[in-house]
Amino acid sequence: MNNKILNERRQGQATGGKISAGRVGLYVVLSLGAVLMALPFLWTVLSSLKNMGQTFAVPPKIIPDPFVWENYPESLQALPFGRAYFNSFYIAAVVVAVQLLTASMAGYAFAKLKFKGHNLLFVLFLATMMIPSQVTMIPLFVIMKNLGLLGSHMSLILPAALFNAFGVFLMRQFIAALPDELEEAAIIDGAPVPVIFFKIVLPLVKPSLAAFGIFVFLGQWNNFLYPLIFLNKTESFTVPLLLNFFKGTYATDYPLLMAGTVISILPVLVVYMFFQKQIIQGIAVTGMKN
Repeated sequence: MNNKILNERRQGQATGGKISAGRVGLYVVLSLGAVLMALPFLWTVLSSLKNMGQTFAVPPKIIPDPFVWENYPESLQALPFGRAYFNSFYIAAVVVAVQLLTASMAGYAFAKLKFKGHNLLFVLFLATMMIPSQVTMIPLFVIMKNLGLLGSHMSLILPAALFNAFGVFLMRQFIAALPDELEEAAIIDGAPVPVIFFKIVLPLVKPSLAAFGIFVFLGQWNNFLYPLIFLNKTESFTVPLLLNFFKGTYATDYPLLMAGTVISILPVLVVYMFFQKQIIQGIAVTGMKN
């Protein structure tokens, strides 16, 4: 018996050594990948602290000498970033709030309310994700024009807030994982569907709502194409669209552009730093089976 236990311990130690070595190798590979992914951001930050001469120096200078900290206040003064920040936050917040409601309601219907043809309808709904946005861009522009919404923030809020096939799919995956016994017990107690949804389902899927809300916020904050098409006044521009003003017809002030870029991505970095767990959970849950 003692020899058997000793052999098991030795095998466990050997296996543990292999796992540790494998983890070390995995961490090394992931660390190298992280460094490669961080290089563009690091280059942007360093370029924002250079002057024009250092930016185009040959051979390239990686570390600024001297550090031109004035690029940041000059970038903020050159364009109305305060108003653009408000516009981006306002649009993103409204879209997030509406999408959380509509996507969770649709996800609950597809996950728990069994009606005739619900699987086919869900497949057709997901099929819209395969349609490139460039295909619907012109029809959407015509609709917004006929509604008299061009140039206003509503032209960005309405299409994004009322339809998100990925959000419905994501919420359906979360809600489908909830035990049916909870809903059945509520039905026995006489609770109607709205009460079941708002009082039972939504409190249980708060992590999924947080993950989905983060995805929507990041997407709206970084949105450049649709504001470029629908907005035509400087006071209504969002942050990504305002950054485009640093690019001139014949010349571009790259240090100020890089400084403005760093300023614009700070909210995204803050969101990611504080909600890494929810983002990873949201990505992982899309592969869950019903």
